[in-house]
Amino acid sequence: MTNYVQGVIFTALILIATTLVAPVATNAAKNPITIEADQMSSTETDNTVKFSGNVDAKQGDLQLRSDTMTVYYTALPESGGAANDDTTQRIEKLVCVGDVEITREDWLGTADKMTYYADTGARRLILSGNAKAWQGGNMVSGREIIYYPDEGRSEVVGGAGVVLPGSDDGAQEGEKKERVQMTIRQN
Repeated sequence: MTNYVQGVIFTALILIATTLVAPVATNAAKNPITIEADQMSSTETDNTVKFSGNVDAKQGDLQLRSDTMTVYYTALPESGGAANDDTTQRIEKLVCVGDVEITREDWLGTADKMTYYADTGARRLILSGNAKAWQGGNMVSGREIIYYPDEGRSEVVGGAGVVLPGSDDGAQEGEKKERVQMTIRQN
């Protein structure tokens, strides 16, 4: 069952990590990324681009929607005219906030926030705040779903719950206990 959970999470999150938010300089994804929003603002002093209001980003059959999307980037030195190297920035981090929804084919992921860290060798994608992922009729949920693409592993960190009187798990009565939930549909 652990391998199945990782498979569900892996399928969805690797698509995001390698196609939607891959460094601009790579040609890993052939399809262009299109982003639509009600507003966009760019701040060169802190190297950010913020999209706000009904953000809708698409690449091929992958779609990402949220209230806001902020792209953090590093400016790179000009390459001096290499034929296929017109990139002058590299994505460091991508943060989507508010009603985050990621879809591709039969996979759906939702959360209050999505953060992608693009550091080579330490890349990770985090769905946080009421994070849920569905594939077909199967679902996994928790406070956070974390995917480490360079290590090929994922984690689901517990969601909300309440400790009841008489519980012997060491938590105080009424204290929130974090739990992971998973639903698997059998055919």
